[in-house]
Amino acid sequence: MPEQYLVQNQTHPHPLSPYEEKLSGALMEVFATGTHDLPGLVAGVNSMGLHAPDGNAWTEDNLRAEMRRLGD
Repeated sequence: MPEQYLVQNQTHPHPLSPYEEKLSGALMEVFATGTHDLPGLVAGVNSMGLHAPDGNAWTEDNLRAEMRRLGD
């Protein structure tokens, strides 16, 4: 098997928190269904019962903002 170019978390400066692990796992599950648009991602994580940090359902705005925050 060829060596992967992307090393897991290579651009992340520290280990993922449990919250980040859960969110990334949920997003990977949604991507695995063939969904790749923001409305579909929001619907997917909401259907899993995963709540936004404020305890409410995910919206396009708060998911976009959270991805931006986590990427900084």
